Amino acid sequence: MQRRQFLASAAAASLVRPALAQTTSVLRFVPQSNLSSLDPIWTTANVSRNHGYMIYDTLYGADRGYAPHPQLAAGHVVEDSDRHWIITLRENIRFHDGEPIRARDVVASIQRWAKRNAFGQKLLASTDELVALDDRRLQFRLKKPFPLLVHALSFAGQPAFIMPERVAQTDAFKQIDDATGSGPYRFLKDEYNNGAFAAYARFDGYRPVETGTPSLTAGPKIAHFERIEWRIIADGGTASAALQAGEIDWFEMPEYELLELFKRDRNLSVEVLDTGGNNGLLRLNHLHAPFDNKAVRQALRYAVSQADFMTANAGPDRANWRDDTGVFTPGSPYASDVGLESLRSPRSLEKARGLLKEAGYTDQLVRILGPTDIPAASAWSQVAADLFRRLGLNVDFATSDWGTVLQRRGSQEPVEKGGWSAITSGFSSFDFASPASHPLIRGNGKQGWFGWPSIPRLEELRDAWFDAPDEAQRKSLAAEIQRVVIDEVAYIPTGTYFFRTALRKNLTGRVEGLPIFWNIRRA
Repeated sequence: MQRRQFLASAAAASLVRPALAQTTSVLRFVPQSNLSSLDPIWTTANVSRNHGYMIYDTLYGADRGYAPHPQLAAGHVVEDSDRHWIITLRENIRFHDGEPIRARDVVASIQRWAKRNAFGQKLLASTDELVALDDRRLQFRLKKPFPLLVHALSFAGQPAFIMPERVAQTDAFKQIDDATGSGPYRFLKDEYNNGAFAAYARFDGYRPVETGTPSLTAGPKIAHFERIEWRIIADGGTASAALQAGEIDWFEMPEYELLELFKRDRNLSVEVLDTGGNNGLLRLNHLHAPFDNKAVRQALRYAVSQADFMTANAGPDRANWRDDTGVFTPGSPYASDVGLESLRSPRSLEKARGLLKEAGYTDQLVRILGPTDIPAASAWSQVAADLFRRLGLNVDFATSDWGTVLQRRGSQEPVEKGGWSAITSGFSSFDFASPASHPLIRGNGKQGWFGWPSIPRLEELRDAWFDAPDEAQRKSLAAEIQRVVIDEVAYIPTGTYFFRTALRKNLTGRVEGLPIFWNIRRA
């Protein structure tokens, strides 16, 4: 979108809603990309997850230390040698259509979520029966103890959002079109304009928890603004000008070059969105040539420079990134150096070219999908395309908006039939913090995350991690998981960066970790 187009649309909006244009009860936000999917279970796109947090609540929330805290749940009891869990819902909680949130809604929501989420898949596989006992109680009857059950239900990366039963009964591999939620804001479907605009109104029937301290997705969720507007502005310069002019309040993901400009503006604040960092990745498609060949995948390990990927997105200042990233988030309990030698040895294009030749690469087309409207992923995909060309790969660099990338990456067809070979992306610190939540360490083929590696050993190690008797054994298994991931090249870590978000200084109370809209207010 060009700046004059944005200003024209903004002017048109002000003509339609003159009262709202001046009120302090509206927060205007530019998200990282277009909200092309309203279903945060169907897709792992962060923008859809962030939309989910606007309109849905969860049974449990997680604080910055990943500890679970009740949200819609009043609490739980564990019986029968830890194999029966009974969760009780809080009283007088309602969906946006006024209907009570019942246990059967929660059961259906968990079942749909668990079909798509790595943590949920493991929970479901360990469950003999999940049923509603009555309107306020649901029960897990487990095959064996699963001590991380509430940790799964509080996972912040792709949460078990609670939807009405009629919505949650939708096939998990099909998108929902009913946005009736359970959270602090209502989605205003009549105002939604895909590619341009989304709006939310405070749900006055929402009852936040009464105790606790706001931290990540835990604690009371107080909606101070009557209305939240998402302005979809793909051009960073246009969004920058709008932020400085006061036309918007919050710019989620500015390009690095804009940050110094914002820092000099006394009306703006530049803050780290997630102090744990965002983990970059290069994912190869294991289903088709050339990356169905393990030796071809392994050759790339000696050429990928994490510093190159991070600098392209976050500039030369090392305070913004780190290039010692393994499989698990740096600084998290399971981070280690095991198996990272091929990523940390001196970078050598010559060595990688020689290994590609030995592996039998014969000029097969390599299609890289790259977004044009997400600064980080756009920069990373350009680095990957340039690297692949320098290695002598036959590259087709297919760029499009992020919504189109999300649609295309779901194809399991070969390149000649519209498929892809490589993608770049990033995940939040809590997504990669442990084997329970990490979606890219699965080896379950076409049931796994895009790229679909079939690595039975990873599945065995992950199962053993869940069954480990103590933390020492879990750390040992996590280290072995990392070794196998790097050896099989399930994916290649491309570094960790601490992206800054920019917002007006008169906004206070922002909850660190995600673009969260509860508890934030205008001073």
